[in-house]
Amino acid sequence: MALRDMYVVRWLGDEVGAGTVKTKDGLTSPSSFYPHQRPTMWMLPGQNQSWVSEFILLGFSSDPTSNRLLFIAFLLLYLSSVLGNGLIVILICLDVHLHTPMYFFLCILSLLDVGNVSTTVPQMLVHLLTQPQTISFAGCWLQMYMFGALGLTECIFFVVMAYDRYVAICYPLRYTVILSWDLCTWLAAGTWACGFFFSLIHTFFTMSLPYCGPNLVNHYFCEGPSVRSLACMDTYLIEMVDLVISVFMVAAPLSLILASYIRIAQAILKIKSIQARYKALSTCASHLTVVTFFYAPGTYIYMRPNSSYSPEQDKQISLFYNVFTALLNPVVYSLRNKDIKEAFLKVMGRGRVAW
Repeated sequence: MALRDMYVVRWLGDEVGAGTVKTKDGLTSPSSFYPHQRPTMWMLPGQNQSWVSEFILLGFSSDPTSNRLLFIAFLLLYLSSVLGNGLIVILICLDVHLHTPMYFFLCILSLLDVGNVSTTVPQMLVHLLTQPQTISFAGCWLQMYMFGALGLTECIFFVVMAYDRYVAICYPLRYTVILSWDLCTWLAAGTWACGFFFSLIHTFFTMSLPYCGPNLVNHYFCEGPSVRSLACMDTYLIEMVDLVISVFMVAAPLSLILASYIRIAQAILKIKSIQARYKALSTCASHLTVVTFFYAPGTYIYMRPNSSYSPEQDKQISLFYNVFTALLNPVVYSLRNKDIKEAFLKVMGRGRVAW
């Protein structure tokens, strides 16, 4: 039935149950957390079944003092991530010497990080200072989709960056011939298309589940496993769909990255010059560091059974690969990269002359 044929009713928790309702992870009903607010429900006329039309994101703490401190900390982290990645994008665009496949891919990675962290953190900052911490069903749908799309795109994009390093080290003389601008463009576009497509499947199946209350999401944003735990039906089939997607989008790319670096290690061992060997290892170390910190927590969240779902632990792990990884990328790639530092000094020097 079309959405316009539905009408909104208020679900009074005290009428449905005897005071409180338990979720799968042991949380009490919304009436005990927010006595002034009952979750809004959609009900089909003539039917007894109803669905929530909004969720309450519990976040990290209910203490106002703690929330204010967390607001300052996360605001600084967010601004550092956006400014750091934004600076990399600007430097790569301004410096002609950085117009190579490697830095083209690094520029796209920075854009993905800015998008990823901007999908979740601004809303979290608002919720740290305001009540109630609600998000509409449609807003939750959109946030889950965008977060998944950008995250899955980044998963595949790390394979493209590993391939770039493989060609640069194993076939240095043919580097620009193999990685032509046409190929680089197609690789980038293909990763974005795959990420957004598979995220649509994940989000559609998750948000198509019946959510008949309570509507407390023990997380700071609408992440798939956290929302799915509130469904009032068995989610085994959806878990299997997520597992298949994870195999294609996480396990397979990780295997390709490992295979690339095995070939890279074999090529590096054949280099006789110690300086050249160190330079090759240095360029790969940055990529491996970022890949490790991104894949390890992401694999844990999305490739484990729903029965081992732990809300508090998941919030911390999600925060790590969502916020801290986005901050880590510009630090790793700028502090260890001579070209980026030279481009920064060149731009700063040009700015002083203009001023």
